[in-house]
Amino acid sequence: MNGEDRELLQELIAAQNRNEPVVLAVVIRDQGSVPRHAGAKMLIYGDGRTRGSIGGGEMEARIAAAAREALEDGKPRVVPYSLVDPKRGDPGVCGGNVEVYVEPYPAPYTLLILGCGHVGRALAALGKWLGFRIVAWDDRAELATHENMPDADVVFSGPPAEVAATQSIDARTFVAVVTRNVGVDRQLLPGLLDTPAAYIGAMGSRRRWQETRRLLLEDGVAPDKAARVTSPIGLEINAESPNEIAVSIMAQIIMTQRGGDGLAMAEATPVARRPTTDARG
Repeated sequence: MNGEDRELLQELIAAQNRNEPVVLAVVIRDQGSVPRHAGAKMLIYGDGRTRGSIGGGEMEARIAAAAREALEDGKPRVVPYSLVDPKRGDPGVCGGNVEVYVEPYPAPYTLLILGCGHVGRALAALGKWLGFRIVAWDDRAELATHENMPDADVVFSGPPAEVAATQSIDARTFVAVVTRNVGVDRQLLPGLLDTPAAYIGAMGSRRRWQETRRLLLEDGVAPDKAARVTSPIGLEINAESPNEIAVSIMAQIIMTQRGGDGLAMAEATPVARRPTTDARG
């Protein structure tokens, strides 16, 4: 491995450690006259920056566009390119052809845990083990600490109504509302329902959710928005302990993430599955 490749791969690992989305592009086949040959590598960051080169010009612009698509859908792809048109800025313009393998390394999924009690702690530990970035909140400052939530990457406190506005919540964010009462949920949920979160679940009995929903509608939350909340949270496994409840919640989150149906494996219809086992996409 040459020095350039070593630096690029080290930076790829560093970007993952920073939770920064990045794409690795590698020339895997070349034919004829081309500016870079098989093995040439380039990194494309989520914000459009690049490092390294696979040939420059229009070809790299096209690969950058493919990288953005790969980060959006999480799927690697092979992009063919013919260097034949000088008007497009193709370097060399000698009629060569290349194929570039584009592999996305998205930022990890985020598990936003709202409530740092027994269930919140168990959920943070399991979510971290599954590869999620863990962000935890509680309005009780004495609980919103790294000592209480050792598996959380970020721990913060503040008024419930301000949580959604202070956090970056996107389509790769899963929200678990595991608070102590309806009053806290009533303040938390309206802001959360205005975000593109992939999942919003709220802990509690069916009766508790009925009361929370009634209050949300009374406060002006539209019924279709309230319907985004999954409550009671989790899959039915007769969970009792905080650890068991955490398993139930994470099972439902993984089901949502992977497009599962929650059936027992013996009853489920076999489907083609991606060979991914972590939470980076």
